[in-house]
Amino acid sequence: MTRALVRIGGAAGAWGDSPMAIGQLLGAEIDYLMMDYLAEVTMSLLARARIKDAQAGYPPDFIGYLKPHLQEIKRRGIRVVSNAGGVNPRACKLALETAGAALGLDLRVAVVLGDDLLPILDQLRAQDIREWRSGAPLPDKVLTANAYLGALPIAAALADGADMVITGRCADSALALGILMHEFDWQAEDYDRLASGSLVGHLLECGAQGCGGCFTDWQEVPGWDTIGYPIAECRADGEFVLAKPAGTGGLITPATVAEQTLYEIGDPATYVLPDVTADFSQVTLTQVGPDRVQVSGARGRPPTAQFKVSATWQDGWRAVAMLCIVGPQAADKAARTAQALVSRARRHFADRVLPDFTAVHIELLGAEASYGTQSRTQDAREVVLRLVVDHADPRALDLFARELGSVGISFAQGTTGLIGGRPKPTPVVRLHTFLIDKAALGPISVEIADGPPSVVGNPRSGGYIPSSSSGQPKPARANASTQIKALIGPVPTGVSHRVEALNESAPTHEAMGVESMIEVPLIKVAHARSGDKGDLSNIAIFCRSPRYFDHLRSVLTPERIGSHFAEQVLGLVERYEAQGLCAFNFVLDNALGGGGMASQRIDPQGKAYGQRALEMRVRVPAAWFADAEETRQ
Repeated sequence: MTRALVRIGGAAGAWGDSPMAIGQLLGAEIDYLMMDYLAEVTMSLLARARIKDAQAGYPPDFIGYLKPHLQEIKRRGIRVVSNAGGVNPRACKLALETAGAALGLDLRVAVVLGDDLLPILDQLRAQDIREWRSGAPLPDKVLTANAYLGALPIAAALADGADMVITGRCADSALALGILMHEFDWQAEDYDRLASGSLVGHLLECGAQGCGGCFTDWQEVPGWDTIGYPIAECRADGEFVLAKPAGTGGLITPATVAEQTLYEIGDPATYVLPDVTADFSQVTLTQVGPDRVQVSGARGRPPTAQFKVSATWQDGWRAVAMLCIVGPQAADKAARTAQALVSRARRHFADRVLPDFTAVHIELLGAEASYGTQSRTQDAREVVLRLVVDHADPRALDLFARELGSVGISFAQGTTGLIGGRPKPTPVVRLHTFLIDKAALGPISVEIADGPPSVVGNPRSGGYIPSSSSGQPKPARANASTQIKALIGPVPTGVSHRVEALNESAPTHEAMGVESMIEVPLIKVAHARSGDKGDLSNIAIFCRSPRYFDHLRSVLTPERIGSHFAEQVLGLVERYEAQGLCAFNFVLDNALGGGGMASQRIDPQGKAYGQRALEMRVRVPAAWFADAEETRQ
């Protein structure tokens, strides 16, 4: 019999998340634990671990955090779904079974296989597979190559009686969607429900971020030390309530949930996932009780006929040196220190006929290095010099590191020490994303206990077909325009969706008939959240009142955002709308210095971009404020 309500707890938002989540969620009424561990960077780290140890390649936290709770989980019949398999799902399965056996438990553990494309890499290279944005060919040496699988294999494993399901790479949101497809018997063509189930997973996948973590108005969020982890109370019609365990910290309001809804996505009306093309642009959020928000309005269309694949590859080596410098003109002294260290290293390279650094990046932390020419603290009296150098040969970086011990006696007075000691060379890992036809992927299978693998269904054809009129190729992405159109596709009639290129104009205040205006920081009238996908950053900006929406549309243009981030963003800026959330989502291309582990920046994932956007000063109608005094700075 189908349950009226299925409760899923989001117990992990990343490898390294807090161990308190599971125990906290077990104090509430739940049916499932969903645990998300993977990111592109994580996959490369796990691949390197597997090279050193054939039984490694999955996050050990998964086993360590679950083990103390396995007996209660088994007693209560709670089931666990996680992508903790990383690049070695079978080893993760064995470790979990071993942990259960040590407690006298017979766990029925399933693994989903088929996302690893390394065995067919030569075939893909022969097909001249290209990076989906830059058009670059597949690198010669690849660390990982994994397709983002969907929810159907997870649903199949649960239907076969698995207590716990472990996947390798899949869409993070598919972890929850697979649960709901199984529990409510949703079919592969129930697109609105699949979109809603995907939104459940999207709100759970980052753990405490779904309960006020990283919220703009952080002062309003109580109990950081006991912050809650989210629970989705789901119904068969697709609607659900986001809540958290009683007595925990954190905050669940429409504003906190809205920030997570648009976190790390592009077009809210066309969010491409393996099982569905989701439309979150008309999602509505309603407070239905303390720390309880009802989520409605997700819509879906058929998925594309392609899987997204993330490959990682090594592009040389990196060393990061950090020095503390105190006293007058600290920033100037730090900059000269960096120049001297780089110059000394280059002398060593010349003596040994070694090539130059492939990249050098200098940041003065404490002097607002992230702000570039917008910095207001160049006269800081205490800075940390962060000097990042890349080289093709790790031996060259050893030569660089040897010079660091001399800084305290050779350069500026007030140099207090080398933070963390001499750096060791570490690999520079870059992301290579491409698309593969679902029909070209090998079999997707599920293994349970010691039984033989069973091949499971997967939407492989008849997917969302893009129109040839879905838009003109963008100059920065011309080489991959065909693949991008296949991924995004057209927007159907009736969907509120807006994209504006950097040079498009917006109506002026005069044209809108605005008379009495005042200037305020954007944070007075909006809140925001930013994130990343490779070298793309998204900044979602939410109106604090629905009546602000039309005016802020004219103010928050792609041109304005692009200008504000001109020193960091090298590509196009696009704007999308989510009217249901009274929000604008900006996607910034070539914005993160390569992104992830490839970036040399202190903010390689654009986590601070939302905060920086809220510092912009904007002109708004004075009538918005009953007391104009509160808007003065």
